Amino acid sequence: MALDTGRVGDLNVSFEGSRATIIDSYMPTLDSGPNIGAALKAAREFRGLSLQDVADSTRIRRAYLAAIEEMRIEDLPSRPFTIGYVRAYARALGLEAEAAVSRFKAEEPATDDDLREPVGVRRTGDRRLGVAIVAGILVISATVAWNFAQRGIQDAQAPAAPVAAASPEQVAPPIEPQGPLALGAPLPAPVESTIPKLYETPGLDVAAAAGGSADAVIASNAARARNVQVAAAPTDLPAVFKADGEVYGAPPATAAVVLQARESAALIVRGADGSVYFARQLAAGEAYGAPQMRGLIIDVSEPSAFQVFVGGETRGLLPANQTPVSRLAD
Repeated sequence: MALDTGRVGDLNVSFEGSRATIIDSYMPTLDSGPNIGAALKAAREFRGLSLQDVADSTRIRRAYLAAIEEMRIEDLPSRPFTIGYVRAYARALGLEAEAAVSRFKAEEPATDDDLREPVGVRRTGDRRLGVAIVAGILVISATVAWNFAQRGIQDAQAPAAPVAAASPEQVAPPIEPQGPLALGAPLPAPVESTIPKLYETPGLDVAAAAGGSADAVIASNAARARNVQVAAAPTDLPAVFKADGEVYGAPPATAAVVLQARESAALIVRGADGSVYFARQLAAGEAYGAPQMRGLIIDVSEPSAFQVFVGGETRGLLPANQTPVSRLAD
């Protein structure tokens, strides 16, 4: 009898006649496997990705990703770098990055050991420099000791200076007053100090203009922050979009927003449910076209590294690390 296979939700199911057999279990989560490395490996294999695919999207060395999956901590750089790699690995798979980091920290608690040097780096130094420093210290110490010894010998050989006794004729008689002392003119009165400028409470004028309360000032500042669409752009930015490298995502003609990298920086595009639609380290000149889809959120490593284009015209730079596409397209 013919055997058909298919998917029901997150399950792989085979159909043989009227019977259905479950082939594999639910999609792996961060709680799968004996450790976080096994969980990440299971999630990667479930998505049909290779280590090289993840290395290309995260810009992390393939050897480090393999060491994370096998929990070979001794083959990884220092702990801060390893935590960053675990976070980036989870994000590339569409998983909760901070939950992955929390499990890694629970399974590999921090120690008091010094930070390990990066793999492949060897400490080198010039031994002649140390010898020269020690020789200089010895010469200076010998010179100082010789000077103190010479001064001590001279003081010991020098005769004591004679002390002449004061004769009665040489003793000065006491000075007797010759009459009343003349006092000078009185000094002028000190100049009066100037009155300091009154202290002005910061934000008092703004509070008065906004209704006279701190709540009014906070509401006014929040309203101004909501009206900011895109960060102020430098005057040398191009006015229209011009492809200067690979363009990913939707074509610029149909994209809601086009983000072009001004320098090398990371770009991650997530949906409203947190799923990752795009993740890549863009080089200078490369661009990404955000499709006409509701709920997309732009997450970048450096906002000033990306220029925003809407309808082919510039809108300046990204305002923050995380920005909704709908806000940029308004």
